Amino acid sequence: MSDNNLNKPKQKELKQTYLKQGASKIISRAVLYALIAALSFVGGVIVAQPSSGSASLAASHLPFLENTLNALPDKSANLNDFWEVWNTLQSKFVETHASSSIPDTQKKLWGAIEGLTASYGDPYTVFMPPSDAKVFQEDIAGSFGGVGMEIGIKDNVLTVISPLKGTPAARVGILPGDEIIAINKHSTDGLSIDAAVKLIRGPRGTTVTFTILRKGKVLTIKVVRSIIQVPEINYGLNAKTGVYHIALYTFSANSAGLFDKAFTAFKKSGSKKLVLDMRGNPGGYLTAAVNIASHFLPKGAIVVTEDYEGKRPNIIHRSLGYNDVPTGTRIAVLINRGSASAAEILSGALQDHKKAILIGTRSFGKGSVQQLINVDGGSLKVTVARWLTPSGRSISDGGLTPNIEVDRTQAQFLAGKDPQMARAVQFLDTGK
Repeated sequence: MSDNNLNKPKQKELKQTYLKQGASKIISRAVLYALIAALSFVGGVIVAQPSSGSASLAASHLPFLENTLNALPDKSANLNDFWEVWNTLQSKFVETHASSSIPDTQKKLWGAIEGLTASYGDPYTVFMPPSDAKVFQEDIAGSFGGVGMEIGIKDNVLTVISPLKGTPAARVGILPGDEIIAINKHSTDGLSIDAAVKLIRGPRGTTVTFTILRKGKVLTIKVVRSIIQVPEINYGLNAKTGVYHIALYTFSANSAGLFDKAFTAFKKSGSKKLVLDMRGNPGGYLTAAVNIASHFLPKGAIVVTEDYEGKRPNIIHRSLGYNDVPTGTRIAVLINRGSASAAEILSGALQDHKKAILIGTRSFGKGSVQQLINVDGGSLKVTVARWLTPSGRSISDGGLTPNIEVDRTQAQFLAGKDPQMARAVQFLDTGK
């Protein structure tokens, strides 16, 4: 890993140079949380049955719906310009060495649909033609090698949401918030997440090179691909501090059961100081978040609301009412830029109901609800609602702000120092 210090003007100039040189201008800026690993979910998106009969994305899992869309033409739309361009290209375009071959009619239609979808300007509303939809399904199947990190797009730049604990990406020091400006010297300007996935994944044992911009430094980081095993939970009592630590790395179909075991062990330990660590947790199943929240909230308390802005009735997800936290327990929740989706739902619910305080840095802000719809072999992923915390805050409006802000630098991370955990221990000891 190499790095160079840059002043801010130079940093901006170099970033723009990387983003513009040889950039592949792809119409669809598909912003999926893409988990580059052999996982049961990709990009924080899990294909599964909807919970409670809902046909929408539950936190981060997508039911795959058949195409039941209205195919009748919208007579209010004047398509004259579209057909003029179509016919002009059809009659005048000549292939050169710089152009690709003339696409067939179906590919032209896929391109038009991609452009239409992208015109909405929502990074989570994307269309995937059949070839990309197939890659998406392969990602879900987890039959490939990767580096073990989740990526998204923030401020129009491909950005690391979180490396997964114990993966090649984490071992070489890739951090949440790192801006990826090139992959194997291929500029990421205009690059969709799906296209980035194709560049990053590959055979186990091969190397992928990232050019990363991090706080005024350009880093060249090489990562050897591997088959990724995703950790789900880790827990135990620190005998020195008396703090019980439960780290949740994802919200899978198994997470609620795993948390039950961890929580039972916490209660048996006799500790009254609990840290829930959701740093780097990209989310997952809504049902897992609701089940876990139910340990801390009374029956019927709001965990999260799906807000459809009047297009259909809102859906309110409520606590199941386990409410079995030992009396007198203090709780701190650790979050960072890699805490997203279901992790934000659980954190926001505990913060709003004043059951815990949040310590760390602002969360990622993945707070929208999507549907995944089959379109003749392609896939339309469309935002249909947004997530609201119990107090009505929209998670997508910049994420969650911690009660106590504490950063963790790269140097501290690599040295194994954890000021966020230290601050949590201080709070649990003193209440301040």
